[in-house]
Amino acid sequence: MVTTEAPQPRWTTPDWSAPARVRAISTLRTGGVSVETYHSLNLGSHVGDAPAAVAENRRRLCAAVPLPAEPCWLEQVHGARVADLDLGHGGACDAALTRTVGPICAILTADCLPVLFAAADGSLVAAAHAGWRGLAAGVLPATVAALATDPTRVLAWIGPAIGPAHYEVGDEVRDAMLGVDAGAEAAFHRNARGRYLADLPLLARRQLQIAGIGRISGGEACTYGDPGRYFSHRRDGRTGRQATLIWLEPA
Repeated sequence: MVTTEAPQPRWTTPDWSAPARVRAISTLRTGGVSVETYHSLNLGSHVGDAPAAVAENRRRLCAAVPLPAEPCWLEQVHGARVADLDLGHGGACDAALTRTVGPICAILTADCLPVLFAAADGSLVAAAHAGWRGLAAGVLPATVAALATDPTRVLAWIGPAIGPAHYEVGDEVRDAMLGVDAGAEAAFHRNARGRYLADLPLLARRQLQIAGIGRISGGEACTYGDPGRYFSHRRDGRTGRQATLIWLEPA
């Protein structure tokens, strides 16, 4: 079902020191036409929402920003493959980069981390999708490597994701992350249920720092704890997806 009246899409912008030609937004869940569990600005076409509603939500977002082109929506598979949008690569990838005006890197999330990258000189941007499986697979160091630039000259921003107060996991997640980074122990705290509360933003921050990036912002917004602003798969099960987008404007 698609309604005909809805407020304008809403979004936030990263609080970081990226150059002016770097544009980035992170959408909120309001301002679209989806109904019921997808209310209202669901931008994911793979979660069971009406295709017409998703298409209208995307159209409204493009018009409201306004975006210079349709975002490059990836088939996210919790892996570490990085799409170079300047070469037309897409498909099953969990990160994307561009050095040109035109392509828009887009990541869909509903608890996983969206992580944005920008060169300090404004020459390139990238976005990565990083849940625990993606972090264990190495999507963040793979993205940094794909940038092919000095990581000390790259800025990173960690977007809205499930926070450490709500992200309960088992031994398999902790073991997988410790296998990648022995120092990841600091991101896990055992709870009264004998499981662990995991700090996804801290895990990402550590991996970015190990990859050589020192200027890292964000990581505070919790999708689970803010149902009025964000979709959360862990909280709601069948639900929509918000988008985090980054692109370059002409210099």
